[in-house]
This record gives sequence, structure tokens and C-alpha cells, in this order.
Amino acid sequence: MSDMAFHDGERKVQALAGETAIANRNVAMLSDTVIGGARPFIAKQSMAVLASTDAEGAMWASVVFGEPGFLHTHDGRSITIDVAREDRDAADPIWHNMTAGADVGMLFIELSSRRRYRVNGTVLRIDARGAEVAIHEAYPNCPKYIQRRQLHQLEEPRRPAREVAEGTVLRGGVTDIVARADTLFVASRHAEAGADASHRGGRPGFVKLVDERTLRIPDYPGNSMFNTLGNIEADGRAGICILDFNGGQVLQLTGTAAVLTDQDDPRGETGGTRRFWEFTVNRWILRALPCTMEWQYVDASPFNPVA
Repeated sequence: MSDMAFHDGERKVQALAGETAIANRNVAMLSDTVIGGARPFIAKQSMAVLASTDAEGAMWASVVFGEPGFLHTHDGRSITIDVAREDRDAADPIWHNMTAGADVGMLFIELSSRRRYRVNGTVLRIDARGAEVAIHEAYPNCPKYIQRRQLHQLEEPRRPAREVAEGTVLRGGVTDIVARADTLFVASRHAEAGADASHRGGRPGFVKLVDERTLRIPDYPGNSMFNTLGNIEADGRAGICILDFNGGQVLQLTGTAAVLTDQDDPRGETGGTRRFWEFTVNRWILRALPCTMEWQYVDASPFNPVA
């Protein structure tokens, strides 16, 4: 079963890390349905992270919002996303990318409790009411590296047009958002396994700007399955989404990524793995969040490396 569950990219990174045996044990978490206990968890969320691919093959990570209940699954075999057409942010690539038959990765994450659940699937329906995604793979993730935040206020979607900035290099205020980030979301994809959405977190500054188009991100110890890095190893296209919690903005970047193993790490930035990944920006979009939200920072993850 484990050989069927992992693709070639995941197997390669597992072997390089010497963690194949651990991955084989952890594969038992995988399911083709959402387990019963996770269904009410999904239904109470007010946000979800979605990974999608645009018409040119670029990967995008998006965050969609709604009142609790806008995400739900009745039988655990598909997930419904109730975002009406008039409430969608046209500047977010997700609403152009979600076509019938398209791969979608979904991450349901509750920052206040450090709980998260990953689901990968295929779009069954997209219409004026919302979308339905058939589940291919579902599994829980551990609470590591999540900074706790409490969402106190989620207002109705804004109707007026919002200012959107775009670019291809990282300068000015965009670099400030990256430098302050302690939370980001990653979109990646494998030709056969489909799209995947995942979380990365650390102390502010854990994302390093190498130059105007390159980010360097440490890879901390995890579940040893290497879904994200395996996808990057096999494909290379990736997307990043950074929420600017204080500024009420979201920064989305698309580009390519590469896995770096056995790197010098004198400051212990990787938590002992000596792994990084570098992201090369092809395009970015900066826009206001579609709702007015008030986030209260609670505390940092105790698992964050000190460096």
C-alpha cells in the first residue's frame, strides 16, 4: 500500500532524508474519505487554503473565507465550498482555475487551536452557488510550527472594487510583508497525484529574501512523507500565499521551486534537517482581503527552531 501511496518525487526526498521507513508507517493516516471526526471540524471553519493550477500551468495558493458552515461534507466523499459568484474575489486566480475536472488541494487550518486537515481532490461542480470537490486523499497533520491567532471578527464580503497590485520582482512593501511573515501556505502538484496545499510556519524572518526574485525557506522536521517537497522535486512549479494579518492584505506568488539538501546550516535554521527550498518568483499579486478581519496574535509555536 505504501508504494502505491507515494510518487517518485516523494520517494526520492524520503530516501535523501533517510526517512523512508517513517513515511511507510505514517502512510496509514491516508484515506480516500474525510474521517467522521474531521467533518464537524471542517464545517466550523471560516477559512480554507486552496491550491490550483492556471491555464498556463502556474500554481497558485489561495485563501477563501466565509461564515462557519460555508465548507461542509455530508458523506466524507466530497466537500462543498459555498461561495456565491457575487462574493468571489475576481482578482484571486482560484475562481478562474476551478473548472470541472481540475485538481484542487485543500487545507483546513484553525490557527487558534493549531489543528489542520488536508484534502486533495478534483472539482465535480462549479456554478453560481459554489463548488463541490470529490475527495482523492485526506489526512490529518500535526500542530507543529503553527502560530496561534484568534479570529475575532469576520465581516460581510466587501462589494466595492479593491485595489490590486501586481509584479514580477520583490521590492518595497512586498518585501516587508515577506520579511514579517511567520505563516505561509504552499501550493504544489504532481501530474498523477494532483494538487496539494500545505502550511509552513516559523519565527518572523524565517523566509529569507535572497534577491528580488528568490526566497529561501527552511524545511523543518515533519511527518517524513514529504508531500510538498516531493511534488517540488517531481514538478518544480509552486505557489505561495502570505496573509498580512495586521495589514488586511494577502500576497500570492507563483513560480518555481527547488529542494536543497545537505546544506550548511551553522545557525540551525532548519531545526537539524539541513534542508531548504528556494522559490523563484515569476509573478505576484497583492490585494486587500475580501472581508474585514481582526486577528489577535496569541503565541508562537513551541516547535519553531530558535535560529
